[in-house]
Parts: sequence; C-alpha cells; structure tokens
Amino acid sequence: MACVLPITLVFLTGVLAGAVGMSIGGHGWLHHRQGAAFWTDGGKEVSLQRWKKELDLTQEQSQELTVILDDFGLYYRNVLSDGKARILRILNDDQKRKFDKLLAEQR
Repeated sequence: MACVLPITLVFLTGVLAGAVGMSIGGHGWLHHRQGAAFWTDGGKEVSLQRWKKELDLTQEQSQELTVILDDFGLYYRNVLSDGKARILRILNDDQKRKFDKLLAEQR
C-alpha cells in the first residue's frame, strides 16, 4: 500500500509532462513530421508507398495493406462524422457556426 502514492505521483508527473510537451508544440510537430494522416486519401498513398519500400512488401502484402487502410479510413471518417453530429446536437445555432469555423481552420 505504501508504494501506491509514489507510483501515482510518478504517473501523474508523466501525464503532466506529456500534456505540457504536447501543448507547447509537440502535437503540431508530430503531425507536421508525419505529413498527411494515413487514413486520408492522399496520406494513404504516401504511407503505402513508404511502407512498401521500407518494409519491402510483396505485391500481395501491398494489396492487403491497401484494403486495410481503406477499411480504416472508412471507419475513421465514420467515427469523425458521428462525433461531429453528436457535438452539433448539443450546440445552439451560433455555437454551430463557430464550431464549423473552428473545424475549417484545423483543415
């Protein structure tokens, strides 16, 4: 029981350090470094070409990876769409306009 407090403090310190690091630029750097996300159409093709080369994928593996990325992209877009719809349901008209503007700025 005596080790619970130190472990909790170490965990919370790590969480805090991660949050601070991401808020001061880590998140933007991470996305900039990776380029387009692999679940987007353009990002999928870039990722696929890179992974094919670096992993020395066979033609069959490349085809299977393409299907997997297509499935993941569809799933991710559905999750985003559902999340956006759920958020819009709780906002008033003025908030919806602001929310749409914020989303457009992120793109």
